[in-house]
Amino acid sequence: MVDAVRIRTEKAMSLTQAECDVLVIGSGVGGMSAAITAASRGLKVIVAEKAAYYGGTTARSGGWLWIPNTHLAKAWGHHELTDQALTYIRDQAGRGFDEARVRAFLANGPKAVEFFTSSTAVQFDMPLTFPDYHAEAPGAAQGGRSMVTRPYDARELGPLLKTLGPVLPELTVFGVTIGSGKDIVHFMRVTRSLESAWYVTKRLMKHFREVMKFGRGMTLTNGNALAARLARSAADLDIPVWLSCPATRLLCEGGRVTGAVLERAGERIEVKARHAVVLATGGFPHDIERRKSTYPHVQAGHGHYSPTPQTNVGDGIRMAEAVGGVFDRSLSNAAAWTPMSLVPRKDGSTGIMPHFIDRAKPGVIAVNLDGRRFANEANSYHDLVQAMIATSKGKTETACWLIADHAAIRRYGLGFVKPFPMPLGAHLRNGYLKRGKTVEALAGEIGVDAATLGATVRQYNECARVGRDLEFGRGSKAYNRYQGDALHAPNPCVEPLANGPFYAIKLVPGDLGSFMGLRTNEHAQALARDGSPIAGLYAAGNDAASIMGGEYNGAGITLGPGLTFGFIAANHIAERARQVNSEPNSIPAQASLVAH
Repeated sequence: MVDAVRIRTEKAMSLTQAECDVLVIGSGVGGMSAAITAASRGLKVIVAEKAAYYGGTTARSGGWLWIPNTHLAKAWGHHELTDQALTYIRDQAGRGFDEARVRAFLANGPKAVEFFTSSTAVQFDMPLTFPDYHAEAPGAAQGGRSMVTRPYDARELGPLLKTLGPVLPELTVFGVTIGSGKDIVHFMRVTRSLESAWYVTKRLMKHFREVMKFGRGMTLTNGNALAARLARSAADLDIPVWLSCPATRLLCEGGRVTGAVLERAGERIEVKARHAVVLATGGFPHDIERRKSTYPHVQAGHGHYSPTPQTNVGDGIRMAEAVGGVFDRSLSNAAAWTPMSLVPRKDGSTGIMPHFIDRAKPGVIAVNLDGRRFANEANSYHDLVQAMIATSKGKTETACWLIADHAAIRRYGLGFVKPFPMPLGAHLRNGYLKRGKTVEALAGEIGVDAATLGATVRQYNECARVGRDLEFGRGSKAYNRYQGDALHAPNPCVEPLANGPFYAIKLVPGDLGSFMGLRTNEHAQALARDGSPIAGLYAAGNDAASIMGGEYNGAGITLGPGLTFGFIAANHIAERARQVNSEPNSIPAQASLVAH
């Protein structure tokens, strides 16, 4: 009966057909990389995006890409030893290490960066130093692998600006999106440096002038800048991007994927792709059922929060599974974990605030629901959530508390709470921020044992007075120190919690996107259960299983491979198309028909 209803419904809808060489489903970095590269190779491309905005998770991200051995790194004097990065990924990935895919990434990543920076609007800046998250591991590096997208003038987008995916409002100050490079350094030091104060003043004045003139700020940063640059590049190549256009199933003929069925403006569109379909729908961070089967804390009945677009519900993975694709569950972690705090908004909704750097600042610690420290708070966000999950086993929820004294919160802020001179009152009134005159009073506010929390703080303070953390080695690692306060000595991550009142914010587990995904090969082809490629089907971005094996090695280990494997997929498709068209008696590809 259900099938009969479905069939009648489909027949009732009008059917429009369209043709292209390559159909890309999804407009994040993986999909747009594939689309732009394919179009530059002379192929006719259509991009279909489920959401009303383009950019996907990329538009909300930090805009960092982890790609070793690029020409940008070499310009700073960073030269990789043979197989150095391979050694690092192998060490981190463990049993999830896929050498063929990793070698393809390392060989093609620099080529992708060279192509995009020389032939498109996409540009990156390479900081002199940004250590890998586990910089003490074999093959790790202190810099030269993580690059950030260069800020972009929104006026360059023209009408495309209206449909650019929005940033998270919790990551803005007065509507200004703080960039991941020098922006954040100056905003953090605004009250302690005349140079930073002048920088921030100019940045805010520029923003307010733009708001007065254009109705919004025109300086795009982070992932918003990357999504914008990719969109500009696609437009320059006349690549149509169909918004509000979900894909419902793949088309197959003769054992080959030949296109997909889309829904656009109430019509059912059958798009025939002569050469390939590329899946890049953003993974499954909002697929509730797949979360339950792969997220350990969700299996325990605890909550999970993701700031990724709500449309990322695993469409690409399900469509691939329907034609024989395989969802790879072998990775050590299902997603890129990040601690989040839940921010009450004025309209009654709840925002999600990722905690990237505040945990590493001196005068800040994290305690579990028993009031005890459980990890090195200055480690990567992915590592901290793993520790949070472990320490919350048997509890009613997976959570912890981030605690700071008055000096620390006024100097650095905490989560959505901004540093001095921004007021604290609104955050205290809506319950986001908890406060106690003493540590024991704070314990009562957050529901942990006062004696335990008091003992925890006293034990930490005893060694913190001389800049040490004997329990977890806070500040002993390069990444810890990078995220700490370079102006604070002797340890940029350690200072006693000594000046009341004391404050706390609850952290809960979240993600920046899924890690588990479709099993693919070194050409980004989706694989069947027997390991053979599914003809005509590719996957990039978070639809494909992460090459990092479920671990988080450094800033940009999702966007870097996303850009690279989109590039790999498109070039593989283009080479196969060239071979087909060069065969005797082959019929040249005709101009594509695009439905409007």
